[in-house]
Amino acid sequence: MNKSAQNNQNPYELVFVEYEGVRQRFWDQINGSAKHSLGSYYQGRLAHVFQNIIPADSKVLELGCKNGNLLHALKPAIGVGVDFSELALIKARNQFPHLKFIHADAHLVDLGNQVFDYIIISDLVNDLWDVQTVLERIRPYCHAETRIVFNFFSHVWSLPLRLARFLGLATPNLPQNWLTRHDMNNLLEISGYESLRQWREIIAPLNIPWISNFCNRYLAKIWPFELLAITNFIIARPVGMLEKKNPSVSVIIAARNESGHIAELFERIPEMGSGTEVIFVEGNSTDDTYEVIAAEMVKNPQCNCKLLKQTGKGKGNAVRNGFDVATGDILMILDADITVPPEDLIRCYTIMENGLGEFVNGVRLVYPMQDEAMRFLNLLGNKFFSWAFSWLIGQPIRDTLCGTKVLWKTDYERIANNRKYFGDFDPFGDFDLLFGAARLNLKIVEVPIRYRARRYGETNISRWKHGWLLLKMVAFAARRIKFV
Repeated sequence: MNKSAQNNQNPYELVFVEYEGVRQRFWDQINGSAKHSLGSYYQGRLAHVFQNIIPADSKVLELGCKNGNLLHALKPAIGVGVDFSELALIKARNQFPHLKFIHADAHLVDLGNQVFDYIIISDLVNDLWDVQTVLERIRPYCHAETRIVFNFFSHVWSLPLRLARFLGLATPNLPQNWLTRHDMNNLLEISGYESLRQWREIIAPLNIPWISNFCNRYLAKIWPFELLAITNFIIARPVGMLEKKNPSVSVIIAARNESGHIAELFERIPEMGSGTEVIFVEGNSTDDTYEVIAAEMVKNPQCNCKLLKQTGKGKGNAVRNGFDVATGDILMILDADITVPPEDLIRCYTIMENGLGEFVNGVRLVYPMQDEAMRFLNLLGNKFFSWAFSWLIGQPIRDTLCGTKVLWKTDYERIANNRKYFGDFDPFGDFDLLFGAARLNLKIVEVPIRYRARRYGETNISRWKHGWLLLKMVAFAARRIKFV
């Protein structure tokens, strides 16, 4: 840099340029060395974690991509890696010619009009000169559904890592920031992002047969052992980027032996957005539910209604039948027994339209319930499954089995396409949607509702039979979500 150029920069910029120059020379030296670190097991474990977050064929940007191994492991449809070490990128381009690698500093990167589904910032924030600048810099490359995935070393491992680097067991590094999760959450908030989920990974960064796998797969997910983990993970999303205004709505109602509630449903379901369609899915009732719905549709020609016969068994199957023919931008599930007031759907709509959430779940356990609205043992079971599910997905869920659930149709299609990961095991449909939303890292928002007792018919839930089935589903999900 010539003297006149230096005079045009303020002291802060000069220090930044000097710092970045030192970092670049340091990493060029590391990447040009023939010496290999023993961190291949750690890097492989990181790749495994990222593969369980980011689906294949996504559009992925990685800042600080180094040799491109992580980006390649994710099998992106479009993969772009950015690093300021040209020597590292030469190796990456030679090894992975199907990916694009850009020589640039993360603080100054310019990618034009590209947008990405996922942006990875792996083991980088503790090295950055100004984390907020980088977060602001990548915002133009996000869309409303973009997820930014961070991992960064825990301060607990500061001394062990220094010792490992001194002994040559880990890659050398310059002095680091050592940001905490609280620091990162604060930086995300002031930069226009929202933290969705955070957790710890990897207790054993070196490969000790049997022991490392057990520690990293199980102990690292259980308190207090998780406090020993080497790296923090955070998944965040940009806020204020939703472009869908005045979206349309489809309300899906699974109705089995509910003829006494049908006329009231027609009266009380609100009109929302640019248009509301109501889809009844009748589930082989023993009463005249199907005939009553058909008659009410004739009486209310102003209502945009559809009536289907369920193709299988269980509420989950009925809801999927309704979703398959729904045309609304937003999909809503409403129980036919009117234990949840139909008018509360407006609150859910407002949350979705304003981008405050991407998946709305009703909560019956906040306000006092009407007498006999929920039996005591059912209440205890709901509280247990809520605790178990919150632990599984890393987002608080107070009521997993409330029938009121709301999501974008595009997100439901992604959940349906990804259903093979969990399998078709949920007759209720609640866990299927919640597990799917958690795997997509959707922002889940809960809306408290006042739960009423049903006035007609009896519940279709069997306390013991279905309770045992729910326990099996939780155990199954633990293997597919938590202990992977």
